[in-house]
Amino acid sequence: MTAPVPGAPRILLVEDDEVIRETTQLALERYGFPVVTAGDGLEGLERFRADPPDLLLLDVMLPLLDGVGLCRRIREESQLPILMMSARTEPVDVVSGLEAGADDYVVKPFETAVLVARIRTVLRRTGPGTGPAAAAAAVPTAAAPAPAVVTGPARAVRVIDDLEVDTDAMEVKVAGRPVPLTPTELRLLLEFTASPGVVMERQTLLERVWDYSWGADSRVVDVHVQRLRAKIGATRIETVRGFGYKLRRTP
Repeated sequence: MTAPVPGAPRILLVEDDEVIRETTQLALERYGFPVVTAGDGLEGLERFRADPPDLLLLDVMLPLLDGVGLCRRIREESQLPILMMSARTEPVDVVSGLEAGADDYVVKPFETAVLVARIRTVLRRTGPGTGPAAAAAAVPTAAAPAPAVVTGPARAVRVIDDLEVDTDAMEVKVAGRPVPLTPTELRLLLEFTASPGVVMERQTLLERVWDYSWGADSRVVDVHVQRLRAKIGATRIETVRGFGYKLRRTP
């Protein structure tokens, strides 16, 4: 077995199938990831609380507490990256996992290289130097009315109506009230606030927010937009049928 790479992100793998759990653990450890495992949802919750990992990899179908329920419980306490695994590809199963707070999902059976690529992509969105702060600096500004920017000592705040996004502190407020977002939701909001009023196509958002240059499932975008609407205001992000979404602003 390959020794974990010092400083590598730690993964908590929650999978009830012993064979899949052990083979996945060994495969990830060969890539240098330290892996801790759990065989059911309640054990996964206990291990998460005892020693929070850098990323949670969990199956949807788990005994005692299923993956969707575990994801919801953890989202009440943490914004760590969550990647769900499932052999079920029906839209309702995929959407339920994403709505529970997962950042992405992978369908079983999967190639180890594909799983590792998904893990690294999720971690890049939240890791030091490549997370939301770096994304804020890298987001291009389209030829549209730019958001108002309030500057201060080493600080910039995007202000659109009563929505405030502090791109240095990575904090969001609506009408002065702090709004907690997951790293993925925050990156999505950064894209919208960089170009208010500009239509963002789903594929563009997949490339910029999820780092997916291939034709990934657009349901990931749709569900995250729904989650973002629920937190910052249902009418703030407008659906442009056949194209994508845009952030509305009061003229």
